[in-house]
Amino acid sequence: MLAWYIIGSVVAALATQNLNLEKACRVNLQLGDEVCTALGKRETANYTREEAQVQQLVASMAIWKTLVQSAVPALLILFFGSWSDRKSRRKPCMLLPITGEFLTAIGLIVCTYWFYELPMEVAGITEAIFPAITGGWMTMFMAVFSYIGDITSLETRTLRIGIVNVFSSISIPIGTAVSGVLYKKIGFYGVFSLSASIYVLSFCYGYFRIPEKRVERPPKTDSSKDFFDVGHLRDTMAVAFKQGPNNRKKRVILLMIVVMVVIGPMHGKITFISLALKQDWRKS
Repeated sequence: MLAWYIIGSVVAALATQNLNLEKACRVNLQLGDEVCTALGKRETANYTREEAQVQQLVASMAIWKTLVQSAVPALLILFFGSWSDRKSRRKPCMLLPITGEFLTAIGLIVCTYWFYELPMEVAGITEAIFPAITGGWMTMFMAVFSYIGDITSLETRTLRIGIVNVFSSISIPIGTAVSGVLYKKIGFYGVFSLSASIYVLSFCYGYFRIPEKRVERPPKTDSSKDFFDVGHLRDTMAVAFKQGPNNRKKRVILLMIVVMVVIGPMHGKITFISLALKQDWRKS
């Protein structure tokens, strides 16, 4: 399920980037068919100024899109995680991000169909908002690792988590390897339709094939108020940073710092490149 989820996302990534570039050139900037076709073929020798305009426009969108895709899931995952622990439910947190990516694929098909009617920003919002409000990759990995922790013994837990990491790691190069070929062969409609089909396959596998223990449900409460109850966040933070044997609190803090040091530059590099293009720092 996780492998299909990642492959579907990576396969659509290249087509999404090209859709944004095409819309920026043809719809937002209206540079003309000759210029945009040349830029699409990477024949930029005679169109360096137009290429810079397109890149700067796409880069300006990439900045706020990255913030939405990062900040919203980072906030929601606290509520998702708290709810998942209280209800002992992992599967909904695995299926919800798949739903968000599926809606994104459908939305991008719509943006392709009404290519000249919808500007680049609509495609950017479509690409960002659905994965953001459904948790995205953050919530998916949180749910998968929590599920593995629930169903495995201490003796096999590390092995199974390693297997999950292997599948998630090899899914990215597989999706990257076929994305360019698929885009050239079947275009926007084909890639986004294939991506949506992969998400359906991933969702069905997760829904029907991944078992989850049924627990006794507590008395009914207002689900929305209970989900967004700030008190649950305080409880989550208290558990995460509580004192324990073997310097537990310090080790948790150090692990978080390590994650930020390792993951931060990966995302920061992309944001910096987008900002550099937007501000045209190449001149300095």
